[in-house]
This record gives sequence, C-alpha cells and structure tokens, in this order.
Amino acid sequence: MARDVGVELTWMFEPGPGMDLDEDDVRIRPNPKGSKPRTKRRPTHENALMGMVTEVHLARYRVLTDDGREVLATLAKELRNKGCVTCDRVALAGEVSDEKGALARIVRIEPRSSELTRSSDESDVGDQTIVANADQLAIVMAAANPEPKPRLVDRYLVAAMHAGLRPILIMTKCDLADPKDFVSGFEGFDLKVFRHSKESPNLSELKELLAGHTTVFVGHSGVGKTSLINLLAPDYVRATGEVNEVTGKGKHTSSSAKAIPVPGGWIVDTPGVRTFGLKGIDAIGLLKGFADLDSASADCPRDCSHLADAPDCELDVLVAAKKLSASRLDSFRRLVLAIGSID
Repeated sequence: MARDVGVELTWMFEPGPGMDLDEDDVRIRPNPKGSKPRTKRRPTHENALMGMVTEVHLARYRVLTDDGREVLATLAKELRNKGCVTCDRVALAGEVSDEKGALARIVRIEPRSSELTRSSDESDVGDQTIVANADQLAIVMAAANPEPKPRLVDRYLVAAMHAGLRPILIMTKCDLADPKDFVSGFEGFDLKVFRHSKESPNLSELKELLAGHTTVFVGHSGVGKTSLINLLAPDYVRATGEVNEVTGKGKHTSSSAKAIPVPGGWIVDTPGVRTFGLKGIDAIGLLKGFADLDSASADCPRDCSHLADAPDCELDVLVAAKKLSASRLDSFRRLVLAIGSID
C-alpha cells in the first residue's frame, strides 16, 4: 500500500480478488487546501516586447513600444512595490495591443541611467522619482508675471547636479522685462541660457540643443513651460492656464509628467511646483551644485561648514573682496540650513 504523504490516495478502480496492484494504479489528488505555487521560479520574459513609458496616470502606464504601438499597461504583481515612472524602459507581456480595452503587463523595468527626484518639502520621509533616464534638465523661468525665483532655480540646479543632468536655463516672457540682472546671478555655472518672447519666437537654437537628448522641463506654475512645449511639439498640444492677477501665481494645468517626442529626442512636461525639496541630497552634493562656491572652497580650512559662523571661511573673504556673489553664498547657506548641517 502507498505511504501517507499528506495527500488523498484513492484507487483508480475497485480492486478485485487476486489482482496485483502497485503504485501506478493509485490516483493522487492534490491537497485542496494547499495554496503554495509548485515553484518559486518566475518566467524571465527574455523575448518580451520592449518599450518606454510616456505617461503615468494612477495605476495605468502608457507605453510606446519599440515597434511604434502605444499601449496601456499595468504593473505585474511582483513589481508593484518598485514603482515605474515616465521614461522608464520596460518589458511588456500579456495583451500587448493598441486596441481599445487591451491591457498589457509590465513584467520588467530596465536599470535606470539617471533619476530626477524631489520631495514636497524637507520634512518628507522619502523622495519621489519624477523622471528616469533623462540627460538634460531645462529650468523654465519667467522674466516677469510671475516674478522669477532665484532660490528655486538653485534647487533645480542642485537636483540636476545630483542626478547627473546637464542644466539649461530658459527665460520666457522676455518682452515683459529684461532678465539680464536675474541671469547674471548664475554666472558661476556652466549653464546655457535661452531667452524667449512673443516678439522673437525663434526656437531653432533650442531645438538643436534638444535633439538627441531626453530633456525634462521644470518650473513653477505660470512661467509658460507648457506653452513653450506646445511650440516645440505642435502635434502634442497640452492645456495651458493664465496667471492670477491678484495672487501673481499660475494655475496647475499639467497633472502628470508626459514624454513628448521632438525631432531626434524627447522632452518631458512636468506639473508645475512651487517647492522643490532636496531631502535626499546631502550638503556635499549641495555644494557641488554651486560650481563657483565649490571651486572657491578649496582654500577653506579642513572640515569648514561654510556657514555664517564658520571661522576663517574663504568664501566670506572672497565675498568681502567682491570676487563671489553674496546672494549666491546666502542661497547656499539657506539651503544647508533647510536640509541639515554639513557632515
């Protein structure tokens, strides 16, 4: 008789007298209460169709496949704790179709070459990844209406340096005010600056810089970021809003990051933000975001904090000699105090 192995054993037929039965004549029924899979090995999906995430909305992902189809997908169960963002390279399985009602599964997320992250403010516990695999960051500021924010630009520059992205400063609405004084505050950076206005809407130089790259457009609401993108990619027009005349603030029109193709590259329109937290960046990385201060700090004493109470700080000496911008040093120190002291 077969041994008891924790499953129900029954004869395939009722044995008669004189019949010689063995284990081949036993039908083994699996335990109906068992729920464990037969194996922990998961399929590798080596031949899965590859694509890039162009937009994320709630738990649905719009993916442009390598063969040119735009499909809607959801994350496979084993990836739900990892998350997926715009410009991620992913592998698709299941119902990979651009027909209405079809829903594919994202079964693999390829390693990222870069991550642009932010926190809502310095009190946030974790960071939020906005875009993956970008190589340029276009910081859009208005010369007026609303007024440009130099310290917000500083935060964008630090985030760009931390993520390994090339920063670009784009000044819009230059027909309303001259941004010369504002731009002069960033002379210490290796920063390409573009000026745009309704009177001179030529974007050929900017288009050349965007070709061959994935560029993330960031800026607070009302600076004309989405309007500029609509000019760069007229086939993908997004909604725009007006600046409130009372508060001087713009209205949020983009609710999610969306990758938009341009000749030879991609641009990513992101929702306008009024704050850009740097919780995940330490002060060493913060100082590298200020190229002029970083190079000047080489002559500071060892373990110098570069704060206002730091003894013999070379940065204060250079500011007194008018060789460094006092506003730049003040901006750096304000950010250090916001994210914590230097180690």
